[in-house]
Amino acid sequence: MGWGGTEPPNGSTAGRSDTCFGVFNASDGHGQAQNSITSPWFSTAFGLIGLCSNLFALCVLLSSSRKLSSRARSSFLVFLCGLVVTDFMGLLVTASVIIPYHFIKFAWAEVDSGCHLCNFLGFSMVFFGQCPLLLGATMAGERFFGINRPFSRSTSISKRRAWSIVGLVWGFACLLGLLPVLGLGRYTLQYPGSWCFLTLLPDTGNVVFCLLFALLGIFSVLLSFVFNTVSVVTLCRVYHDRESVQRRRDSEVEMMVQLVGIMIIATICWMPLLIFIVQTVLQQLPASGQMQMLPMNTQKMLLIYIRMVTWNQILDPWVYILFRRAVLQRIYPSLRPRPSIVSLYPVLNPSLRRKLTAD
Repeated sequence: MGWGGTEPPNGSTAGRSDTCFGVFNASDGHGQAQNSITSPWFSTAFGLIGLCSNLFALCVLLSSSRKLSSRARSSFLVFLCGLVVTDFMGLLVTASVIIPYHFIKFAWAEVDSGCHLCNFLGFSMVFFGQCPLLLGATMAGERFFGINRPFSRSTSISKRRAWSIVGLVWGFACLLGLLPVLGLGRYTLQYPGSWCFLTLLPDTGNVVFCLLFALLGIFSVLLSFVFNTVSVVTLCRVYHDRESVQRRRDSEVEMMVQLVGIMIIATICWMPLLIFIVQTVLQQLPASGQMQMLPMNTQKMLLIYIRMVTWNQILDPWVYILFRRAVLQRIYPSLRPRPSIVSLYPVLNPSLRRKLTAD
């Protein structure tokens, strides 16, 4: 998610607030884009880096999943695979619209007078933007219950159930992205005229949709923080337990390191944009819907924050690539495979312990 552009659309589209072309004044941005991060080579280069990174991570994930017998680790890899696929498809779909625009330089208002392409691109930005945040919170929740409530269920989540959960996340994000098409809010062309996103104007539908998108993203990040913090504290307490220091399992540590890395990247890349959206729509509420065009400074700041979000899709795959146990053991050789966290509970019935440890 998140690209940029070089050529604004025809200036005649400015001010047409009843369409997807009236949010910014194209003539104000003309001639400035070439000297900024809206360069097509910037977008193309980082898009290719992101696609290659996610493709490489997907290959590593598929290779690792064939060698695993642990159901807990297998289900975690399913969530990771869903995250990588989402990031890859997000970059691929947005690139299929943005990069041709860079080189063909078509007049968007003439090619897409019905705003169908703009709605598709806006939907893609929302869907592929919200999915990683929701998946991050889902993964954090799964690990929270796996580490802190290991005996609340007889077995770990199966691969089929994990894929079902990923599908539910995709479905929810899809429903969210379709709200403007169904009448709540509106997708509009954004500065400098090469991408579409939600509209930061102070009418009721746009305000509700913008707040829904931003607050849901903020809630997902905060929920991930709470779950991951508790899980890390639990692992640290187990790690320093004198009786169990030799019986910990490094796979739990490996998964938590990856989850914390994903959470940190999502927080740094996403929170500025989400907070900016909330601040912008709330500050414009006194305008009572009379504002029909975003200030140029707001348009430029939105583009900068979208650029930051792009890094989330580029860096996510490297969290798994670099923070795998095989890589960590080269840096920290004392890491060795050990029994599960289940073994930290010696009071269990022996047969139940054997079953849980095998799972």
